[in-house]
Amino acid sequence: MKIITGNDLKSGAVIWWTGQDWSIHVEDAADVGDNGEQILAVEDAACRVNGGYVIDAEREPERAGRAMDHDSEDAFERLRVAGYM
Repeated sequence: MKIITGNDLKSGAVIWWTGQDWSIHVEDAADVGDNGEQILAVEDAACRVNGGYVIDAEREPERAGRAMDHDSEDAFERLRVAGYM
């Protein structure tokens, strides 16, 4: 997966190409495949992005790498039983 990132000209915020426009949320980024450089050239010429570039990325579920919910619940229960809560 290839996505485009750059900086917003007005605010300087990091922005991500959504396939139609720009977003400040990386989860909105669209896979541009082999069209990244073409899209970036058009957006740069239209002064809608500064310092843009194409990067390799992988889409992961939002909770990937986080503790499972039941692990957190167990931790809270252990604290409660121990009198900390």
